[in-house]
Amino acid sequence: MNFGFFKNFLAKGTLGIDMGTASIKVVELSKESGRFKLLNYGIFRLENQEEAVETKQKITKLPDQDIVWGIKELIARSGIKSKNVVASIPSFSTFSTVISLPYLSERDLAKAIPFEAKKYVPIPIDQVILDWSIINSTSDQTSGGQLGAGRITPTVDVFLAAVPKHETERYKKIMNAAGLNLAALELENIALIRSLIGNDLSPVAIVNIGGRSTSILVVNQGFERISHNYEIGGFEITRSIARSMGVGLSRAEEFKKTIGLKPEGTKVVSEAMTSLLDMMVFEAKKTITTFENAKGVKIQKIFLVGGVANMPSFLEYFKTKINMETVIGNPFARVVYPKELAKMIPELSPTFSIAAGLAMREV
Repeated sequence: MNFGFFKNFLAKGTLGIDMGTASIKVVELSKESGRFKLLNYGIFRLENQEEAVETKQKITKLPDQDIVWGIKELIARSGIKSKNVVASIPSFSTFSTVISLPYLSERDLAKAIPFEAKKYVPIPIDQVILDWSIINSTSDQTSGGQLGAGRITPTVDVFLAAVPKHETERYKKIMNAAGLNLAALELENIALIRSLIGNDLSPVAIVNIGGRSTSILVVNQGFERISHNYEIGGFEITRSIARSMGVGLSRAEEFKKTIGLKPEGTKVVSEAMTSLLDMMVFEAKKTITTFENAKGVKIQKIFLVGGVANMPSFLEYFKTKINMETVIGNPFARVVYPKELAKMIPELSPTFSIAAGLAMREV
């Protein structure tokens, strides 16, 4: 599923760069004999945890010169060789939706999309780059609107996305300043689908817990069908622990990562988190139920990704609360990697899901 906003020819190795709100993640992949091969990976975290958590505006959009510096440092430290980059665009910088239209040829659809997009994109169409992909269309045997007795109106479902032009230009400048070739920009959700689901057409959900926010994505037949974002993420959890225990944010972050929800852990740590975690479960269940009721399709599995997914006992807690099959997403399931990384892959997987999916796009 090559859904992106522009692309250039790429050489053998590709670098996926995920510029998150708390860190920059990179994954370098090649493809040999039809298999993805992990060449390198790395993560550059914000050094000042106290400032990062307390100042949301700085997390939302770091100064571009800081991003450039971080990318350069990360590539230098990791020994990465590839210059060809596929970068992610965060969901809060894009507009996306699924729309249904009367069945049209692709040529006519290409003409109709810009007019339809005006109904959904909140800024002028001439200020965005539009991209779209056909999800499915109805046939004479499928349900649809009626045209007289027994007649069915063919329709087509289209996944529509728009990115402000100033954002695409900004990313080009950042990568150019970092000495890299920006070959393509892609939505985070598309990268997640590619790395976690691949060619599986089953209806599933992905819960991506970032530093500033959490996104819930429902996927069916390999395409995004519905998504929901809300402003609770890892930082909010850390802040709650700090308040409850009367400790600094760095210490609270350590408690979150080492104690988490362990039954034998400090009770005050788990109690500081449960209301926020329960809200995550509630939002995920609400989004999934909305899709199931609207489409009559049952979600078969939930993938958890993002740094919080690795928190001790969080998987068991989430699975019990939502009462659905839930697993930690593994973007390296179809990737060949050195044997010495085998024990580290479970820990790395949730954090590098987007970056891996980006690198898989063009290799």
